[in-house]
Amino acid sequence: MSDANALEALIQALRRLPGVGVKSAQRMAFHLLQHDRPGAQTLSYALANAAQAIQHCERCHTFTEATVCATCLDERRDASKLCVVETPADQSALERTGAYKGLYFVLMGKLSPLDGVGPHDIGLKKLFDRALDGTVQEVILATNFTAEGEATAHVISEGLKARGLHLTRLARGVPVGSELEYVDLGTIAHALVDRR
Repeated sequence: MSDANALEALIQALRRLPGVGVKSAQRMAFHLLQHDRPGAQTLSYALANAAQAIQHCERCHTFTEATVCATCLDERRDASKLCVVETPADQSALERTGAYKGLYFVLMGKLSPLDGVGPHDIGLKKLFDRALDGTVQEVILATNFTAEGEATAHVISEGLKARGLHLTRLARGVPVGSELEYVDLGTIAHALVDRR
């Protein structure tokens, strides 16, 4: 591989990251090669190691190096509550709040018929098996408030509703510290409907 090909391959690889265009990828590549070769080696090793070592938890489907993740193994967690999220990043955001002490199921996506993503692609059967294990009493639907996230929550809700589980959905509304005149109308409308 020639010098130009190796550089171009690095730039194209960096472009695979979300939100990274050609110019950003070039800046990153040039920075790493010109100013931080040890950082480039560290990044290369960490990425290769993570791609090799990280797998899906057998119980909740999140990322882990073990067969079952630490959250699922934590006996202090409330096993009667199962929070369904789209991604490990969503799970991490909920964990950072410190407000939820139950268990999770990570879909690793959302229903999106236009993109060819159906129920089998996001593991709904595995979710239903987990939710109906006899321990779970409440399923908390914490999918995103996008069209696809709402559709995913609806399909899950319809699939579990008749089986005696208590289903809840994350509340949505006006963000703390915001002024109403700057909040989008959809958020205000949902906050009015979901008021308590």
